[in-house]
Order: sequence, then C-alpha cells, then structure tokens
Amino acid sequence: MKFRLAVIDYGACKPKKCSYECIGVCPVNRSGRALAIDAERAVRGQPVIYEDICIGCGLCVKACPFEAIFIVNMPSELEEEAVHRYGVNLFKLYRLPVPKEGHVVGVIGRNGTGKSTALRILAGELKPNLGRLDSTPDWDEIIRRFRGSELQAYFKMIANNKIRVAHKIQHVDMVPRRVKGVVRELLKKADERGVSGELASELGLSKVMDRRVEHLSGGELQKLLVAAVLSKEANVYVFDEPSAYLDVRERIRVARLIRREARPGKFIMVVEHDLAVLDYVSDLIHVIYGEPGAYGIVSLPYASRAGVNNFLDGYLPAENIRLWKEPIKFRVHGEGGGEDSYKPFKVAEWSGLEVYLDGFKLRVEPGEVWSRQVIGIVGPNGIGKTTFIRVLAGEVKPREGLVYTYISGEPRVSYKPQYVNPEMFPQATVYEILKAVNPEVVTPGSWLYLELVRRLKLDKLLDREARSLSGGELQKLALSIALAREADIYLLDEPSAYLDVEERLNIARIVRRIVETREVVAFIVEHDIMLADLLSDKIMVFKGEPGVEGLAGGPESVKRGMNKLLESLNITMRRDPETKRPRVNKEGSYLDRLQKVKGEYYE
Repeated sequence: MKFRLAVIDYGACKPKKCSYECIGVCPVNRSGRALAIDAERAVRGQPVIYEDICIGCGLCVKACPFEAIFIVNMPSELEEEAVHRYGVNLFKLYRLPVPKEGHVVGVIGRNGTGKSTALRILAGELKPNLGRLDSTPDWDEIIRRFRGSELQAYFKMIANNKIRVAHKIQHVDMVPRRVKGVVRELLKKADERGVSGELASELGLSKVMDRRVEHLSGGELQKLLVAAVLSKEANVYVFDEPSAYLDVRERIRVARLIRREARPGKFIMVVEHDLAVLDYVSDLIHVIYGEPGAYGIVSLPYASRAGVNNFLDGYLPAENIRLWKEPIKFRVHGEGGGEDSYKPFKVAEWSGLEVYLDGFKLRVEPGEVWSRQVIGIVGPNGIGKTTFIRVLAGEVKPREGLVYTYISGEPRVSYKPQYVNPEMFPQATVYEILKAVNPEVVTPGSWLYLELVRRLKLDKLLDREARSLSGGELQKLALSIALAREADIYLLDEPSAYLDVEERLNIARIVRRIVETREVVAFIVEHDIMLADLLSDKIMVFKGEPGVEGLAGGPESVKRGMNKLLESLNITMRRDPETKRPRVNKEGSYLDRLQKVKGEYYE
C-alpha cells in the first residue's frame, strides 16, 4: 500500500468561499498541472487533483477549511484487478462478486464501498471500464480480463444478450416518483410467470391491491417491488436491500421467497445489512471492504456462516485483512452472572395503558424500567410500537393509565422519531446544529466527540448544510442529536434505518456506553433481530392485528420475550457457537423441528 490518491468530496468542497486555498499550497502546482480546473469541473468551479503527479504530501488536506480533501491509501498491487472507475478523484471498484447458478450469493459491506455498483455491473446495467478513463474497453477485452474464472462465462452471456435480469432497486422511495397506478394493475403488468397473485398473498399485499402507489408506505412499496421482480421471467435476480422498511416477519417471508427461486438456471444476488437475514437467505457471501467514496475491494466468497462470522470478527483470513480492531461478541441472555457492585434505581413505571389513536387501539401491560437498562421493542409494523414511544415522549396522551417517573423534577426525554427528513432540521450546518445541542459533541478529544462524531463519521460532514445530507447521513445526525442531549430517558425509533452493518454495530456500542455512563434508560424500536439482541437488557413484545389493535407486554428477559415473538412468527433461531450471534434456522430443518417440539424458539 502507498499514498496514491487525494480524494475530493465535492459535496463538502466550497471553492467560492475559500478561493482555491488547496491550489496555492500544492508543491507541484508551480507547473500548473497538479491542482487545476478540469474542463468538466470548471462549470461548477471545483478543483481537480491530478493523480499521476500527486505525491500525497497532505498540504492541500491541511489547507482545506472544509475538510473536503483526504488522502487515501490505494491498493496499488490490485491495479490489474480494477473493474470500474467513475472518474478522476472518484470511486474505484476492484474485483466483483461471483454469481453461482442455483445459489443465492450475498454481499455485505459499508455504504459507499461499491455494493450497488457491483450489482449494476452484474445486472448488465453498467459496462465496466476496467479502471480506464481514456478509452472504453469492448466486450472481448472485458471477457479476456476475466478468463479462467466463472465471470468469463457470465460476461459472455451478458455480451451475447443471453441474460435477462430482474433488478430490485435499493431506494424504494423513488418508485412513486417514476411509477403511477394501482397496485393490482402494476403487478398484473409485471407478471410474466402468472404468480403475482400468489406472491401478493404471501407478502401480505392483499389489503392494498386497489391502492395507488403514491399512497403506499415504505414497507408496502418494498413488498410491491419484491413481488414485481419475482414475477418476471428472468435468469438473474438482483435484490438490493430487500428487508428495508420491513418488520421481522416480513423480512423472513421475503427471504424465503428469494431462496425458493434458487434453482438450476437461475442466478440470485442479494445485498443486505441485516446480518440475520443475509445469513438466512445466502449460500455464499462476499465482503466488500475499502474506503467509502474512494475505493472498494470485493473479497473471495465465504460460506454464509463463515462470511458473517469473519465480518463480525473484523478479520478476513483469505485476504489477510483486518477490518477493525475489536471483534463483535454477543451475550447469551438468561445465563445469569456478570453483576457488578452497581445498585440500579427505578427510573419509571406505568400502569396498564390504553391508547386510542385514529381508530387504532393499543393496550400496554404494566411495567417498570431501571437505570442502565436498554429496553428493546419488537413486533410487526402497524402494531403500536411508535405509538407507545410517543406516549413516553409526551406526544400522545393515553385514555387510561399513567406513566410515573422517579426522577426529581421533570424527567428529561430525548426522542429520535421513526422518520427523518431534511425539513426536521434548521437551515444550518451540521456543526452548528450539534453545537447548539451540546458543545461537548464538537469538542475534539471529548468522549462524546469520539463516540458520536468520529465513530459515526460525522467529522467530514460538519461544514455541510444539514438539509443537503443523504438519508443515511440524516439518520446519523438525528441519532447524534438525540444521544448528545442530557436526558433521563432516550427513545430511539428504528435507529438502524438507512445504516450499513458497521454503522449499526457502532450504534449498539454507543447506546450501550451512553446508557451505562449516564446511568439512564433507553427504549429502542428495532426490526433487526441481531441488533436488538446485541443491545437489549429487556424486551417488550407487541402483538395483535396491525392497524386495528395492539397488545404489548411489560419488559421481560430477552430470551423469554424473543421466544414469544418468534413463536408467534413460527420462526426458530439458534446461537452460533463462535460469536454467540442469533441465526435463523431454515424452515423444516432438523434444528427448526427440534426447537419447535421443545418450545424453544430462541435458544
């Protein structure tokens, strides 16, 4: 590895405000070549660093007042394996996942490392340029590049138009902007196999068949896209984050339908951030690692269990690459022990609550919470989880029952809502917003700065306007705001939405440290079973009829609560012997049948 590339984040670059300070300090700029205005960028007034003579001295990095430039260690030994490059100072992808006929191949990695790019190439939507910007290779050259590998035959089929691809896109919220009509008509139009009705029934779309697309929720849009893709007559199926917006039951339903298509003559690729779902749906897994926004490297394939375990361990043995220092380990709930000398105190309790909201009825059994506890809230969509959080936040008043707190004075509550959008934030920079909430968060060296800003990679966004951020960046900002506040009760509604696996694991560490350091309590609504298991000390299970009536039990042990949830979903999970993470059993397998007989749905 050597310094080879200085990357410009053009979202953070503000040349009109700094008068190209980076150009003035470059030691080779005297020749007028290293830092100059490229014709393509000149329209926007943005500087370009020419990689062929950049020496990686870092002077331009220090000169930039917006932290828009950063030096990246590029893997020069992999140059011959470069697959695609978007442009000068832009992202570069090395290697590709290998589709396997009759198998489901999963892909995992951080956001911005090339997962969607790899899928677009394998779907035939993006022709790889093999890292060259001066000339475009033809299909014969591309096929020669991959000779001796399974990708050679695959690209031959793409070049000869012998592959038909059905692609489930990542951003389902874009569908209403591009597609208009009623669900029933759209599914009928997409159906080439005569299975759309059966798929709609299995995915729970029957109640919305006569609804227009623009009136669907995120979860309903996701299921609509999955049903439409599976209705296509194709030999390559590509699914980019199929579990987003879905609850636990719906995620497993989608995973089962995807696995059902894995048969001879079919290639299936899945990108997924929910590790339990990815492990369940995949036969093989590729890990993509690298520097987000700069480059990504696709690992060799691993068996599904080994791939997830290696990722959690932070080490890829086939590549001899360390992803992070400390492995992620899970607790086995219900084994006892591990108590310290700390004496917890009661933070809050509630009597039996009854809430009526827009025709929906929610009943919550009595419960209590203690300091240094994280309460996981699990259950299907539309069952009252967010309503209960809003009751605790004081936004919704119950018709019956009361919430009591044992905090002197008015309890401080910090709430991160379910849906995050740009209009929630003032017209200010990320730095200004965080400083207004808690100055310690933007003070380099403080523990809050290290935990929230550095660990969540917000340090490169501090000078950005909050309303210009992407969905994932807005989610991290909203989480940082909620956790930065000094509070007695933290309410986080679906904190993992839009986040990649590493960011989800970081959120778990951050919440755990804040709860224990401040001796407070946190309620977490979460559909990622693995994250809920990693975070929670107690579980509240919500059941009932979605949209009509919900019933919530009080906080109970994770093992007992998850066992109730999984029994209602007819799903069994076991512990991995190495990482202790929960794994979903294949339906009808020996362990699945054994655990159901024993009544232990969550071991």
